[in-house]
Amino acid sequence: MSEDKFHDECGVVGIFAPGQAEIAQLIYYGLYALQHRGQESCGIAVSKDGLTRYHKSMGLVSEVFSDEVLGQLEGDLGIGHVRYSTTGESFKANAQPLVVKYKKGSISLGHNGNLVNAHTIREMLEDEGVVFQTTIDTEVIANLIARNYQRGLVSAIKKTMELVKGAYALTIMTESTLVGVRDPFGLRPLCLGRLENGYVLASETCALDTIGAEFVRDIEPGEIVIINHEGLQSHRSDSWTKQRSCIFELVYFARPDSVIDGINAHTYRFKTGRVLAEESPAEADYVIAVPDSGIPAAIGFSEASGIPYAIGLIKNRYVGRTFIQPNQKLREQGVRIKLNVLKKTVSGKRVVLVDDSIVRGTTMPKIVELLRKAGAREVHVRISSPPVTNPCHFGIDTPDRDQLIGARMDVPQINAFIGADSLAFLSIDGMQKATAKPNGFCRACFDGDYPMEVPRVGDKFRFEEKPNPVKPIA
Repeated sequence: MSEDKFHDECGVVGIFAPGQAEIAQLIYYGLYALQHRGQESCGIAVSKDGLTRYHKSMGLVSEVFSDEVLGQLEGDLGIGHVRYSTTGESFKANAQPLVVKYKKGSISLGHNGNLVNAHTIREMLEDEGVVFQTTIDTEVIANLIARNYQRGLVSAIKKTMELVKGAYALTIMTESTLVGVRDPFGLRPLCLGRLENGYVLASETCALDTIGAEFVRDIEPGEIVIINHEGLQSHRSDSWTKQRSCIFELVYFARPDSVIDGINAHTYRFKTGRVLAEESPAEADYVIAVPDSGIPAAIGFSEASGIPYAIGLIKNRYVGRTFIQPNQKLREQGVRIKLNVLKKTVSGKRVVLVDDSIVRGTTMPKIVELLRKAGAREVHVRISSPPVTNPCHFGIDTPDRDQLIGARMDVPQINAFIGADSLAFLSIDGMQKATAKPNGFCRACFDGDYPMEVPRVGDKFRFEEKPNPVKPIA
């Protein structure tokens, strides 16, 4: 359920394909494929003959872009963005791509991730007289690139990468060049695809599939890819760092058909279910899932345990992000509107209920209660990731640590709180086993081992919480 899940903040797409008809439409379909990564706002910027055109607004991709709007966005290259903010103010000025003018022209920038030192850099720039129009850390990146542009585009980006700390997958557009950048740890994903007459950058491979691009490779951690009329050039980082891709991309964020750094998300989730069944078996009549995120792991658990998989919960797919709960009673029972129990499956049965994660712990007690009221004799909850014990600082909307149930309670206490007959989480070793890779992942939300220094407790959202005295009314 969305209210008890982490939310990724952004997804990016970039296309360089001179002569390709309807670049904006291709970006539109790419963003549509990445809509799960951000539902608050979206935008597209294109360039043709030295002129940058863009359109962005609050809302879903299908709400923001019409045929008429897309028809006005003619270009040989372009970038697109979908956004989900943290606690920063939600208005059109914060939507991306961010388009800024500077002495040499214009830069358009789309950013997936979060900078941990953006507040410090912004204060330094403001002290020097730099004016900011948004409350997003992406504008810090744009300003740094513009300030160093006399060095050349690649040198300006490298200098910016030396200054900023955190997670970022960037698509950058000048009047004639598309650029892809991934942070030195590779925390946020970015991949490269090939069209018949150009290239595509995207947060996930599912976007490449949607627009008919062939997957080429993942952008390497610390790599800068320059795409223009001269072809594709790669500039790799001079300093070596150990790759720390975000494991939660595989746990939950990535679309099941996407491949992230060589690992298919669905296959990973299926394997976690198998490992979970080995680590924490249960005696039951059926394995059921919390749809949709728990389904692959539930199928894996079923196959490994020999317990039949069955559909026990039905999801209402028409409850959107703007659903209005009209009174307190419905607000408290909102889970009933989003999920319903298939009573014939669970009545009188022992069930294993599989989900991918428990964050705040606000939804699972209600689901367990629904199953019991439908006649389930026993409910054994299995979670295909470890307990979430720490907030993320790298581009994921997570609550502070005191709101994470895994940080406040041990497993027996959580089990008592949700009202299950038993509860087990996948171990960190089991999670690593499912990746089939020995290392290379950031698991800080599970083990507290951050790849870099992060803001102090309670300071997670300091940058976006900075007051903005200028607020548009539409």
